[in-house]
Amino acid sequence: MSDDIVLTPKTKIKPKIDKPRLYKVILFNDDYTPREFVIMILQAVFRTGESAGYHIMITAHRKGSCVVAVYARDIAETKVKEAMDYAKDAGFPLMFTAEPEE
Repeated sequence: MSDDIVLTPKTKIKPKIDKPRLYKVILFNDDYTPREFVIMILQAVFRTGESAGYHIMITAHRKGSCVVAVYARDIAETKVKEAMDYAKDAGFPLMFTAEPEE
């Protein structure tokens, strides 16, 4: 008798890892915050250029709100807090929110 051992390859199981849910940062228009200040916040916090900052600001002005950027949840919430803290320190009611992307 022969003692042949038959080896079968092991099946590799890869766990399915979901990507983290993304959140969109939304800028809301108000009638009190100067346009130049909004553009400055967009450049300082969200690293937009002057032209992109202007387009985001004017879109929010015309439509009431505008998506600024999309980030992971913790980054989005941090940027919203930072932008609103700048506005509050300057005495403006500028409003940003972070909402889950659909």
